[in-house]
Amino acid sequence: MIRDKSARKPIAKPIAKQAKLPKGVIAVAPPSFRRERALIKRGVWPIAGCDEAGRGPLAGPVVAAAVVLDPKRIPKGIDDSKRLTAERREELFEEICATASFAVAFASPARIDRDNILRASLWALSRAVHGLPQIPQHVFVDGRDRIDAPCDCDAVIGGDGIVMSIAAASIIAKVTRDRLMCALALDCPGYGFETHKGYAVPEHREALDRLGPSVHHRRFFAPVIAARLKHYPETAEETVEADLFAVDAEIASDVSITI
Repeated sequence: MIRDKSARKPIAKPIAKQAKLPKGVIAVAPPSFRRERALIKRGVWPIAGCDEAGRGPLAGPVVAAAVVLDPKRIPKGIDDSKRLTAERREELFEEICATASFAVAFASPARIDRDNILRASLWALSRAVHGLPQIPQHVFVDGRDRIDAPCDCDAVIGGDGIVMSIAAASIIAKVTRDRLMCALALDCPGYGFETHKGYAVPEHREALDRLGPSVHHRRFFAPVIAARLKHYPETAEETVEADLFAVDAEIASDVSITI
């Protein structure tokens, strides 16, 4: 029996392999609007995302932002602010301001010293949500701690890289704080606030040791304590005084900016 060669099955072409990423590089998916859309389908609206910037620095306030994105006008390229260049953050900041509603709140160094950094940050996040022009029906907040909100609240660990509204808030908070620190650099020259934004980089630590703390430094952060005791040993037991951004908790209008 002679087999018909033409009846042979065609040889399957090998599937092209996907290009491998360089060693040590991990592909990261951008944040999505999936969680917000799921709530919208259930009739929940408005939905806010909130995040803060400035927990780690030795100087300057914590800046918190709450953002309600317009589902029909979401700017392209929104991502965790830490993954974006300064130039791209500035561009997206303007686009978010033009298409979304948001509010910004500040926790001063005096409040941070009095309440501790975590409580001051949660307070600022809550103020930002309460400062929105329309009270949200649901809030997503970055981190493991829920905040005092007038609605349901979900804490999402790593939320600025997962939830679109939180990512938008991270951009608003970061750009607002960076601009503020540049302004503080004019008020207190010599510390380099305009470059390191108050973070504990070697240049900042050197300036702190050389000049002593300014009114914008967080007095009970360890490097600031050391500098204060070196330059002003008589202030070892000094209490925290109000600074440029100190406000009373009751005066929400003084700590929020809404658009």
